[in-house]
Amino acid sequence: MQANKAVKRFQARRFAGTYADLLASPAYSGAARFFLDELYSDKDYALRDAQFARIASALQTFFPEQVVATAVALAQLHALTEELDQEMAAAWLAQAGESGRSDALRYIHAWKTVGRREDRERQLSDVLRVGEELDRLTRKPGLRMMLRMMRKPAEVAGLGALQSFLESGFDTFAEMARKGSRAREFLDTIRLRETAWFAHLYGPDLVTSETKLMACLGKAP
Repeated sequence: MQANKAVKRFQARRFAGTYADLLASPAYSGAARFFLDELYSDKDYALRDAQFARIASALQTFFPEQVVATAVALAQLHALTEELDQEMAAAWLAQAGESGRSDALRYIHAWKTVGRREDRERQLSDVLRVGEELDRLTRKPGLRMMLRMMRKPAEVAGLGALQSFLESGFDTFAEMARKGSRAREFLDTIRLRETAWFAHLYGPDLVTSETKLMACLGKAP
C-alpha cells in the first residue's frame, strides 16, 4: 500500500514538473490542474472505483446519452491506471534494499520492469479521449443545465464522485472553448510531452533518463 502511494506521489510530481508552464499559465492552468487532480493525482480513488463498478452495466440508463462515452472512457482509464500502478508498486518495493539509488532511478527501473508499452500508449490514448469527450460535451446545448439537474439524483444514487468529475471537467473545457482552439492545443501538448517521456523511460540511456527526470521534478511547483 505504501509503495503504491509512493509511486502515485512520484507520478504526480512528474506531471506537475512536466507541465509547470501550463500550471502557471492563465490560459491553461485550469485544464492542467484538472488533469493533475483528476487523472494524474496521488488521491485515493477508491470511492470512484466503487461507483464505476456499481454502474458499469447501467451507464446507459442512468446518465444522459451525451456523457456516457466520457464516463466509460474514464472508467477504462482508471482501471488500467490502477493495474499499472500496482505492478509499478511491486517493482518499486523490490528495490527497497538498493542503497544509493535515487527515487528517479528507482522509478525508471520499475517502469522498465513493468514494461507493457502498448498498455502505456493505450493509457495515454484514454487520457486524451477523456479530454476530447469533455471538450465535445461543451458543444452540446443545454447539457450544463442537465448536469446541474442531475446533481441531487446522482448523490442519492451514490454517484456523487463521478458527478463532480463530470461537472468539473465540463466547466474546465467550456472555459477553454470560449477562447478558441485551446482545448486542442492543450491535448496536443499532453500527447507530445507524454510521448517524449515514453522515449526516455523506455530508452537504454539510464543516466540521461535519470537526469531529465530529476530536472523535471525540480520544476514541480
